[in-house]
Amino acid sequence: MDRALRDLQSAVGAVRSEGADPDAALPHAGTAIVVRDGAAGPEVLMMHRPDRGSFAGAWVFPGGRVEPADEIDGADPVDDARRAAARETAEEVGLVVDAAQLVPISRWDPPAGIPKRIRTWFYLARAGAQELALSADEVVDAVWVRPEDALERHAQGALTLYPPTWVTLHRLVGHTIADEMLTAAAGRGIRVFATDLRRDGDATLFLWRPDVAYDPGVSLDAPGARHRLVTAALPWQYVVSGG
Repeated sequence: MDRALRDLQSAVGAVRSEGADPDAALPHAGTAIVVRDGAAGPEVLMMHRPDRGSFAGAWVFPGGRVEPADEIDGADPVDDARRAAARETAEEVGLVVDAAQLVPISRWDPPAGIPKRIRTWFYLARAGAQELALSADEVVDAVWVRPEDALERHAQGALTLYPPTWVTLHRLVGHTIADEMLTAAAGRGIRVFATDLRRDGDATLFLWRPDVAYDPGVSLDAPGARHRLVTAALPWQYVVSGG
């Protein structure tokens, strides 16, 4: 079983809180997807976490939890997390990005039942001209890679990705230049992924609204909309349809 999936098994079947925003009180974090133009198309910066701590052994984007220095009284949490994403990017990989220029593209609410739950905002950022300077304590390696190539390496079992990273990469494919990727992301706005986990035999499925099976008691096979990540085997399958 993929390590990222094994780490999430405790959440399968957990009861999800209901309400307008049941996870509003969760701590927040910010993640920066730093983009540049490459010879074969836009590339994103990905870093390899050490084999310990959060996301142990996985390939992720720079980012981390909102700290007091990132907070401004009365500010929207999306802006506190924006500042956290910029700060963490500088600390982890040595790249300075302007927090005000970060484009928010998604918000990820973790499944109920996992020990450490944090609401995480994802942003796109244009890379500057600085050289990478990796934090020895937090980063084993870092690479610039096309989203398509990262997904292909995951499909071959060559690297570990957590579902939010995988889905984000999937949503970034198909662009020819970085500016096109940034413009498209800004036009789509912020997509909210409040995650629910289900089992289908030996497979773990990640469900998000408006998937018909997101509501408790609805069969995975019920007719209707689909918005799910199927992880029965590699390559994972992202299924989105209107039903």
